Amino acid sequence: QVQLVESGPGLVKPSQTLSLTCTVSGGSITAGNYNWIWIRQPPGKGLEWMGAINNNDNTYYNPSVKGRTSISRDTSKNQFTLQLESVSPEDTAVYFCARSRMIVTTQRDGVWGQGIQVTVSS
Repeated sequence: QVQLVESGPGLVKPSQTLSLTCTVSGGSITAGNYNWIWIRQPPGKGLEWMGAINNNDNTYYNPSVKGRTSISRDTSKNQFTLQLESVSPEDTAVYFCARSRMIVTTQRDGVWGQGIQVTVSS
């Protein structure tokens, strides 16, 4: 059974770069026709799709964060990562990684990690 686990800092200062890693276990990140996705949920708000990478390493980003966001894969480590530059307190959220057949989705019909709380504060 495939499982995803997010890791990274819980606290980031404004203007810094947030880096999060999603480690995949129970299956290969290169197997199947899947998209590897980052989603976040700010406090009191709904889920926001941030972007995705597929098995051809094609990337797709939400226009709201495009230009500040980079998603990549490390197949040797069975991981994919999110980098978000120039963070502000508005980037405070629970960040989730997920696997889905869809590129753009916030539906919990794929495999999701448990989420990681990230706070942007000085």
